[in-house]
Amino acid sequence: MPSSDSLLQLSAAILSASGLAIGAAAYAMLYPQSQLCGPVLIAPPQPQQIALTFDDGPNPAATPQLLEALAAHNIRATFFLIGAHVLREPALTRAIAAAGHIIGNHTMNHPWLHLLPESRIRTEISDCNRALEDTLGRRVRLFRPPHGARRPAVLRIAREHNLDTVNWNIIVKDWLPTTPEVLLARMEKGILRNRTQGHASNIVLHDGGHAQPRLPTVEAVTQLLNRHQGATYTTPEAWLA
Repeated sequence: MPSSDSLLQLSAAILSASGLAIGAAAYAMLYPQSQLCGPVLIAPPQPQQIALTFDDGPNPAATPQLLEALAAHNIRATFFLIGAHVLREPALTRAIAAAGHIIGNHTMNHPWLHLLPESRIRTEISDCNRALEDTLGRRVRLFRPPHGARRPAVLRIAREHNLDTVNWNIIVKDWLPTTPEVLLARMEKGILRNRTQGHASNIVLHDGGHAQPRLPTVEAVTQLLNRHQGATYTTPEAWLA
């Protein structure tokens, strides 16, 4: 019969292994740049390129002003839209596309997909696709899982809908109360880090969600475009070409 010390050591080893397994699973599903659940587009080795991406819209309180700021610099961006918001704002959705921006699928209701059964994952993606395609009259190509959360089934179902999954390598937490200056500093810090590491910058921002006007985000983007007019702005879709 094992001694009490041996049992304690065995229990500690089991708990340690369980903790490592849980940590590895969390990394695979929640870390935006992880490729452990399957391929996710982040950014290519093009350190001078910047992709501006916006989640959770369309939002009439912020999206029109954001479109104006982008148009002033002739910049194309990518908007990952929530299907329920698209149904409420079809004209604004069409305005984003008419301005030349890329539109992607951000699910119908913005859930944590890695926690859902496959049937619900499929519904979230397919319903958003339907809302976008019925509104725009054309198919979409890109998908961003809410919160960047996924498991292999999420990526497989996205591929079944002919969608390429896109995450990011800069996030500035603009869903929290802050100032445009703080958001701009976070973007510039991330861009410098990515350039130092030899990567393009794929910035995720938010023009919608949580009933917030998102005006600090609009102002921070305006300042970024004014200060970095010599940068090469692109889209994740261009990286897939």
